[in-house]
Amino acid sequence: MPVTMKQIEPTKSLLRIHRLRWSHTSRRSRGQIPLYAALAFLIAISLPRPLLAAPLDINQLWNWDSPAQSEEHFRAALAGADADQTFILQTQIARTYGLRGQFVQARQILDSLKPELAHVSSEAQARYHLERGRTFASAVSVPGGVTPDMVREARNEYSAAFRIANQHHLDALAVDALHMMAFTDTAPADQLRWDERALTLALQSSDSTAQHWEASLRNNIGNALNDLGRYAEALEQFRIALALRERGGDAEATRQAWCSVGWTLRLLGRNTEALAIQQQLLAEYDAIGATNPDVLDELKEIYRATGDERNAAVYASRLQVYQAAHPDASQ
Repeated sequence: MPVTMKQIEPTKSLLRIHRLRWSHTSRRSRGQIPLYAALAFLIAISLPRPLLAAPLDINQLWNWDSPAQSEEHFRAALAGADADQTFILQTQIARTYGLRGQFVQARQILDSLKPELAHVSSEAQARYHLERGRTFASAVSVPGGVTPDMVREARNEYSAAFRIANQHHLDALAVDALHMMAFTDTAPADQLRWDERALTLALQSSDSTAQHWEASLRNNIGNALNDLGRYAEALEQFRIALALRERGGDAEATRQAWCSVGWTLRLLGRNTEALAIQQQLLAEYDAIGATNPDVLDELKEIYRATGDERNAAVYASRLQVYQAAHPDASQ
């Protein structure tokens, strides 16, 4: 039972520069502009417009728990954006629709951007292809399932995103594109190959936003290894991911990482250790008034594996109640 981790996409901020400005007190001699002022003017008019805009931090605008609120943030940011930033913001607005399962609307936004695609930055182009790919194959369920044509479209878009990002040293976006390929090649061995390739790039990168992918990628690698029956290797990956989550200070991500460790211990037959982990997680979720269906499912499976059908039935019932109240929880 893989634990789905919500990955916050790291992004590069646009390059910061100091704006050059005219001095209103500059004196002119014989009607001529002073040399330093003339040079400043020539430099200013030669700068690409995207570099003159305020820096754009995509991460600060995202609220991953609320795509609708994120859309509001992106639309508000459009007011101070230049043409390139506007393009990038629109790709993220499209993503908010995709996360809500509104793929037609997401593609309509992206289609409207296509005429400008050749005229925007490499970052904007990579983001366009990433988000278009996500409308065809991603972690969000598609009504009726993903068709072979959709898989082909997604693969083409992710390949284009990786090619552009890799060529222009946009490591975080390149890692993102590689990890998304696991949604087009869904056999565990193929997913493992893509995620290991993404992890290698993240670890070799000097970009902290690319490095930030490590915990999520190790989680995904652990999932694939468990699917392949390589439980000991999976446990090693999950333990590394857990240490990274604890270091990062994200309580919910840490709980999810512990759940993955407990899951793998159960698969290894170490039910006593697995039970202690899941019971501790259950207590933590109860204390904050939250429910993690993965924890309930694991408790059901542990009790069933140890022959305790009464307790297994208790958690099976709690899981059914949760799923009935949250039919979209698997997305």
